[in-house]
Amino acid sequence: MEQFFSELKSFFRKGDLVLLLLCLATTGFGCLAIASATNPTGAFRSVVVQVAAALLGVMFFIVFSSIDTEFFSEHRLALVLFNTVLLLLLRTPFGEDFGTGNRSWLDIPLVPFSIQPAEICKITYILIMASVMASHQNQVSSIPSVFHMVFHLALLVGVNYVMSNDAGVSLIFVFIFIGMAFAGGVSLIWFLLAGGGIAAAIPFLWNYVMAEYQKDRFRILWDPTVDPNGEDQRYHSLRSLYTLRGGGWVGQGLFNGNRVQADSLPAQHTDYIFSSIGEELGFLGCVAVMVLLFLIVWRCIHVGTKSPDYLRRLVCFGAASALIFQIMSNIGMCLGVTPVIGLTLPFFSYGGSSLVTIYAMLGLVSGVHARPEAESHQLYVRPIYPTF
Repeated sequence: MEQFFSELKSFFRKGDLVLLLLCLATTGFGCLAIASATNPTGAFRSVVVQVAAALLGVMFFIVFSSIDTEFFSEHRLALVLFNTVLLLLLRTPFGEDFGTGNRSWLDIPLVPFSIQPAEICKITYILIMASVMASHQNQVSSIPSVFHMVFHLALLVGVNYVMSNDAGVSLIFVFIFIGMAFAGGVSLIWFLLAGGGIAAAIPFLWNYVMAEYQKDRFRILWDPTVDPNGEDQRYHSLRSLYTLRGGGWVGQGLFNGNRVQADSLPAQHTDYIFSSIGEELGFLGCVAVMVLLFLIVWRCIHVGTKSPDYLRRLVCFGAASALIFQIMSNIGMCLGVTPVIGLTLPFFSYGGSSLVTIYAMLGLVSGVHARPEAESHQLYVRPIYPTF
């Protein structure tokens, strides 16, 4: 505990202030976009909640930056139990679906925003995965190692899907797994085997597992005969594209977008915030969004490559993988080139729990920047990783 407070005091000397400043700049841009997108309904509360979440997020960034990654790794079993209990709460009276059909949120009294457990589990899963891989570091491509990693992925994805029925969010964990396994040196043979297995399973999943509405989300990507008028399955996608096209190069101006200010774009301050920005700030505004997000991802990878420690390096690559998947999924959804799976755009979409957890996750990266390798005494007395 004494060491933690010592690290906390030295944050502004050792923490990753470049990453924090990038996060704050991106959050500020996002708050402006949310203010404009919620202007038609007078929902100023959304901006207040987002700013409050950002302040809370900065606190979590500093706290997580001050905790040594080794500490989390030593308590892997506790993290697994924490994830399981948190997801099980979705089936209690606190669990809510808010009309989406997916019971993915916890609505807890006195908490100003809803909590999405999967967002929190994203952080703990990165730590679990890094710990598991570090425990098999010298033979990470062996069968026991790969099966150990797959077990933890299957456990988390399975519990999350059963409790929330949200397959889209579960894909984040799969992409984190792929990114960390690749960065951690798992043999390409395993990726080829996994790809072959998935290809063989697609017909079965399509015919016997996927619901019709889930199939439609894929059909609209290649079949123009599915809802060509945009009255049903293609409604959100076409609205998004029309809004984006209305911005041109420089946009119509904040608080001046024809569709955004008419509140005609569904979820224009959450899932489709990128389209809102496209109409009001144009192509250049969209480029600014992607540049800021790219810089944050690049910073995570940069910090990871500079760390000589396997465990710490994996934590950075896990955070980068989570961000990359979420960014690609959301922007692809707005452009109509990826299925709609309900993932928000980091730092820009309205969502208190999402913003706080992103700051906390990047706080882990800042912690690696502050302590890129184990302290001298830990190099000789290495902690015994749990076997679970």
